[in-house]
Amino acid sequence: MRPALEVADIVRAHRQEFRQAHAASLSTAQKRVLRAVETCRTAALGGHLERCDQCGHERNAYNSCANRHCPKCQSLPRAEWLEKRRAELLPCEYFHVIFTLPATLAPLALQNKQQMYGLLFRATAETLQGIAADPRHLGAQIRFFAILHTWGQTLTIHPHLHCVVPGGGLSLDGSRWVPCRRARFFLPVRVLSRRFRRLYLRYLEQAHAAGKLQFHGELEHLSEPQAFARYLAPLRRTEWVVHSKPPFGGPERVLDYLGRYTHRVAISNNRLQELKDGQVTFSYKDYKDEHRQKLMTLAADEFLRRFLLHVLPDGFQRIRHYGLLGNRHRAEHLSRCRELLGVPTPAPPPQLGFRERYQQLTGRDLLECPVCKKGQMRRVGVFPAHAAAVGWDSS
Repeated sequence: MRPALEVADIVRAHRQEFRQAHAASLSTAQKRVLRAVETCRTAALGGHLERCDQCGHERNAYNSCANRHCPKCQSLPRAEWLEKRRAELLPCEYFHVIFTLPATLAPLALQNKQQMYGLLFRATAETLQGIAADPRHLGAQIRFFAILHTWGQTLTIHPHLHCVVPGGGLSLDGSRWVPCRRARFFLPVRVLSRRFRRLYLRYLEQAHAAGKLQFHGELEHLSEPQAFARYLAPLRRTEWVVHSKPPFGGPERVLDYLGRYTHRVAISNNRLQELKDGQVTFSYKDYKDEHRQKLMTLAADEFLRRFLLHVLPDGFQRIRHYGLLGNRHRAEHLSRCRELLGVPTPAPPPQLGFRERYQQLTGRDLLECPVCKKGQMRRVGVFPAHAAAVGWDSS
């Protein structure tokens, strides 16, 4: 069922004034996202006419934009990704570890998304793998994936990685499975935090020295080495936030949990409450007030500005696999882990068409007639796209 209010409705209602105010400063990727969100599942992208073979009910089935930032286009990619992960799960505890960039670095991250978010992945991966391999802690090779989120509940910039890690790994010589030494405990958070801080700041300094960072507006002075060193100095003395949640309790709970994190966009349509008099009201969870649900109202211009803060650079991978899940030797390492844990290799999933696959993964039958619930919707006509009618710059 379509939500009463969607991000697309806000874009359509305030397109002209937002374009006039921000078109010069919007990146090509941001313009592309606005265009995709506005035209998704509308006649602008084309589609086809369907008719029920029982009751004759007709409907237009418009094409999706398939943009990864669109709130309406994530259900099937999410389900497909989770199905692949299901085949890789092992019979052990799984931990959820979150690495967060300090708020001081957020403005710099907005001007250098490719570099700053890339370093976040790099420092996190090296921290987890390095501490896990240390014989004083786990002494094992681990496997994990990391998911980048850049937003907080109110759409402000809040870059952090959600890492899902099995509670154990292969011994360094590959001869045995090494479980966590203590029940419900993965790796010491303080050790992870300080290694993460040291690595990230080292790589950030290297990027600055190599001229890979950009500085605009109020940050322009940071292009000078001494100013940049003063900017980083307080960050060396603060504790960086690394949070390790209790284990899921087994692989059967991992996929349910992951469904809330993979392929998520900055805000889902079901959080939107009202668009009235140029103001957008949406719900959010206030973590500082016992996770209470609250409402926030922003001017539509500010809402769209915050939404676009989280558009990633073209081609940037926001879900990455590390360690034993690295693509080059993934199958080999998984086979070895299963052998040591006594787990059979799962059978490959059946090859299905798009509609059958969608129904299997999401539980929704796209062909069922919404009126009589008995017939099947059959394609009886096609109409082309005419996206040029939308007023966003197509560059």
